[in-house]
Amino acid sequence: MNTPRLLIGLSAVMVALKEGEPHVLASRRPSGEDALPFGPFDPVNHRTFDLSLRGWVREQTGFEIGYVEQLYTFGDKDRDMPEATLADTSTGSRVISIGYLALTPEASPAGASFDARWQDWYHYFPWEDHRTRRPPILDAEIAPRLKTWAAGNAGRLERARLAFGLDGARWIEERVLERYELLYEAGLVAECTRDAGLPDTGVRLGASMASDHRRILATGLTRLRGKIKYRPVVFELMPDRFTLSALQRSVEGILGLQLHTQNFRRALDKAQLVAGTGQMETGTGGRPAELFIFRRDHASSISAPGLTPPRRSPD
Repeated sequence: MNTPRLLIGLSAVMVALKEGEPHVLASRRPSGEDALPFGPFDPVNHRTFDLSLRGWVREQTGFEIGYVEQLYTFGDKDRDMPEATLADTSTGSRVISIGYLALTPEASPAGASFDARWQDWYHYFPWEDHRTRRPPILDAEIAPRLKTWAAGNAGRLERARLAFGLDGARWIEERVLERYELLYEAGLVAECTRDAGLPDTGVRLGASMASDHRRILATGLTRLRGKIKYRPVVFELMPDRFTLSALQRSVEGILGLQLHTQNFRRALDKAQLVAGTGQMETGTGGRPAELFIFRRDHASSISAPGLTPPRRSPD
């Protein structure tokens, strides 16, 4: 009788901004599905999980990641192998993946040894972007299917209403993971039919990902959207100098919301997280704007707040 092997790996939700648009680093599996960067944990040579993560990210992608925090441990039975070479699945090996959120201020190309690209995270969650309007996919595709799935079940209907802001309910941007898991439970994402071995329904609600990587990604988005409101983590994604307009676009991109400019700047003044440099941005073709810096020393000396997002208007 073969003894099942327990394998520990580290999955990275690596986030960067491109002109205010949030992107995640994704590789492509032989199956054609996108996947998050993944590296094995070597308990002999790696003293800590964090150092292991930084090490293989540096080796595989060429990135020196800055801000890192652990998200969650994903160990459901029958998760597929993140790397086919790690073990023989016939022995019943089980993979435990520790998810991390990693932020970098520059979406530079990955190293030649790592086949990966930066992908707009709304490619995987198109219903999450409310910056210009309520996404049409919500009312045209998601709401009718969820209501059919929940028909006759008051509990399901209420969960769908609250998660997706249906029938007048308020949209809560932090509920990314809750929304994805509800779609999975309802059989409305490709990962559900794939995992259950069912025929492809043809429904395409965002791009699917290998294994449970879209769930891990949803966990990272949920964490970042929530944390940006009480800790100044957005500055880990910004260059050394930035305009206030660029900072606002970045916050809007992460939250998927359009913010009220005057109130946003009042919130910045109140938090005292930025300082003007007296230098002006040039070469943009528009009106010159002052460049600012993040007051990192000040933020580290106090219980620094985040940026409470003042919405421009409700959905």
